Parts: sequence; structure tokens; C-alpha cells
Amino acid sequence: MNQTKTLLLIVAMTGLLVWIGDLLGGRSGMVLALAIGLVMNGVSYFFSDKIVLASYGAKPVTQAEAPELHAIVANLAQRAGLPMPRIAIIPEDTPNAFATGRDPEHAVVAVTEGIMRVLSRPELEAVIAHELGHVKHRDILISSLAAVLAQAIMFLSRFAGFFGARDEEGRSNPVASIAIMILGPIAAFLLQMAVSRSREYMADEYSAHLTGRPDLLASALERLQSYNQQLPMPSAQPATAHMMIVNPLSGGGIKSLFSTHPPMEVRVERLRHMPIEAR
Repeated sequence: MNQTKTLLLIVAMTGLLVWIGDLLGGRSGMVLALAIGLVMNGVSYFFSDKIVLASYGAKPVTQAEAPELHAIVANLAQRAGLPMPRIAIIPEDTPNAFATGRDPEHAVVAVTEGIMRVLSRPELEAVIAHELGHVKHRDILISSLAAVLAQAIMFLSRFAGFFGARDEEGRSNPVASIAIMILGPIAAFLLQMAVSRSREYMADEYSAHLTGRPDLLASALERLQSYNQQLPMPSAQPATAHMMIVNPLSGGGIKSLFSTHPPMEVRVERLRHMPIEAR
């Protein structure tokens, strides 16, 4: 269900991008919109992992430098049938983790220094299994695609403010221009948010099946959520917050409704209802 939902959301974002391009410049605008999307996707596909790791100051570590972390990742990757990903540590006290890389062969699992101090080893294993779920399902590529499409839609929406939309006869359409400028970015963000939430649920389920202990991921998520609310990550950025296992940005109430992460209480409840499997 989540895979189908994600596909439909990506199609919807692509359709919105093409539709805005059509309003701005007819057939030529559609071609321009697709070209912008393709170029941005190409850059994201090859360089997004390097960009996000650099933005968080993540340092790749060897087995000698982090033997316990390497052992956890190696064991889980073997059980998941995945190549051994590279491992990086983020010099942050706030506990969090994410995976990046365009495919399993180029994957990187990054964790903060804080998460290794806060969680027990079984809880850390559950978190790493969640991140490997993202690698297994190629969520990094899908999330990057959604983010790039959203950025392209926002770019064209701003473009509408300078050149305006056109009707079928080629005449200026100020109402459509205003609608694109206001509603385009909102629609893009909501679609991107829906894609991200779907993939988080899938990664939670994958961790539960890979480790056999959904209760451990549930307890880890609750602890991580509490720490991130008390001590938001200073280097966290809205553009990459969706990659983290829990939202690293501060904010509750109305803001939480527009989070790229599913409500924590829903994630925990789903995990608590999953059976514990012997390993």
C-alpha cells in the first residue's frame, strides 16, 4: 500500500510540475519544466549524499575507529542481504541518525555521537535496521526525487510572479499567476511530506522484521523524540530534516501537523502492536 501511495504521489508531483509549466509557457513551458526537473534530479542523484554529509560535518569512520558500530552495521547488513554501507559519525550531542546514497552499493549510514551514548546496543541495532530499511527500499533516491520535484515546482511558482501565467489563447492570466505563486509551493510541500511519511512507516516495519524486536525500536524512538525536543540539533536544516529517523527541528502543535515525519505516537503504537519474533 505504501509503495503504491508513494508512486501516486510522485506522479502527482510530476503532473503538478508539468501543469505549472504549461500555464507559464504552453508546450515550451512544459518542456522547460521537465528539463529543470531532469537536471535537478541528475545533480541530486550523483551528489546529494556528499552534500548532506558535508552539511552535517559527518566524518567517515573505519572499523578500527568505531568497532562496535561497525559490528552492528555489518551484522544487520548481512542479514538484510545488503552490501556493507560506509559509516559516518556526526559530531552532535543530539541523538539522531540517517542513511544516504543513491543505491545500496553507494549507501552511507550516519549516526550522531549522542545516539551512541543515549541508546542501548539493542535499541541502536533497531535504529540501524530502520536506516537499512531505507537503503533496501531505495528510499534515499525516492525522497531525493520528491525533494527535487518540490524545489522545481517552487522555482516555477516564483517564476510565475515575474512572467505570469497564460490562458489557452496566450493571454495573460493574473488569477492563475497568483494561484500558482501561492498554492504551488504549498501543494509541493504537502506532497513531499506525504512521500516522506510513507517511507518512514515502511522503514519502521522493516526494522521490526529484521530484528524481530519492534518494541526496541518503539522505545528508541520515544527516547530520541524526547531528546530532540529538549535539545534540537543546531546543524539541522529543513531541506534535510526528512532524512533523520526523528525530526531534528524544534516545534510542536500546529508545526507538527506539517512535519515530514509521521506523528511519533502513531509510529510507536504501530510498533507496539507488532509481534516480537524470536531470533
